Amino acid sequence: MALGVIGGTSLVGTKLVEAAKEREVDTPYGTVYLLVATVHSQEIVYIPRHGKDSTIPPHRMNYKANIRAFKELGVEEIIGVTSVGSLKRTIPPQSLVVPHDYISLCSIPTFYENEIVHVTPGLDEVLRKRVIGAARDLGIAIIDRGVYFQTVGPRLETRAEINLMKDYADVVGMNMASEATLATELELRYANISTVDNYAHGIIADEALDYKDIIEAASKSRENVERVLAKVIEETL
Repeated sequence: MALGVIGGTSLVGTKLVEAAKEREVDTPYGTVYLLVATVHSQEIVYIPRHGKDSTIPPHRMNYKANIRAFKELGVEEIIGVTSVGSLKRTIPPQSLVVPHDYISLCSIPTFYENEIVHVTPGLDEVLRKRVIGAARDLGIAIIDRGVYFQTVGPRLETRAEINLMKDYADVVGMNMASEATLATELELRYANISTVDNYAHGIIADEALDYKDIIEAASKSRENVERVLAKVIEETL
């Protein structure tokens, strides 16, 4: 059984799939570019969230096609890797967080466009524990609980919005809630590794946020994320 990995800013240029084969998978929701690689004799299917050339912005991502592509290829477990801002001074940049829950007060895509179906969303606890265990076995510091607050890109959040969120969540990003909910609808197990690449707007007074700085910060966490993913893959055998 292949493991699915979907990554964005935190995994741009990842060495994990440097010997991978490129593929395109057609789904009812669109065509998905992905990479198929073998790591520790285990097949992984990697979808670059921003597309082949890293040009798809957060508000234009085809989440339904991405998650359906995993289903089409027989993937049953997905680890999403997301870049986030910290809502807490106690969670500094370059931290790794494995969220246990999430909040999204905005519209989340659904596969049930024309049916009355209510799923109870969540993150897979067994897969979460495997990720946490892999990090600890490697001696990599990881925060094993956290609430992820999803907002709508492409803009970052205002100081007032962050001031509201920080009482209810630990990190803020633009992707995970959509992916986790759609995975639940297709009965796929989903867990997440969030790389903290900056403090959210206003958490540190007068700190300006710049996308280029966020990308540079994300690259500093890449090696640890790759090591954790490789360990999870190795222990899946």
